[in-house]
Amino acid sequence: MDKPTKLEQQLCFEVYKASSNFSKLYAKTLEPFGLTFTQYLVLLVLWEEDGLTMKEIGGQLGLGTGTLNPIINRMIQNGRIVKEQSAEDRRAFRISLTEKSRADEKPIEQAIHDKITSCNYLDVNAIELMNNLKALNAFFGEMDL
Repeated sequence: MDKPTKLEQQLCFEVYKASSNFSKLYAKTLEPFGLTFTQYLVLLVLWEEDGLTMKEIGGQLGLGTGTLNPIINRMIQNGRIVKEQSAEDRRAFRISLTEKSRADEKPIEQAIHDKITSCNYLDVNAIELMNNLKALNAFFGEMDL
């Protein structure tokens, strides 16, 4: 067996590769719905609580306005969400789901579930993996990065 390279010994590289592979897995699964992975993440936030401001959505996803704006605009163009000026704060905009996005929630969740389940690896290791990643992210959250 060959000695691992310096790159292969880096935890950050394995996390990066796993993240990239998850994005590809989700992208392929979401393609029939006309969604990107980040658009799906926006929908997850709004399915949990509809009518959030851009700032609230960005805060939950860890995305700045500059990154979130084009995602939101594309979703508006695709009939997934609507953007309305907030009655409480004229500078803020509330983002709400359309009927199309509400109707697609269960089929999208089922497609994701079916794809993840078909991988088998996650059935055994998902809880441990999730707990480890949450702990890692909490650790980084406490650091001044």
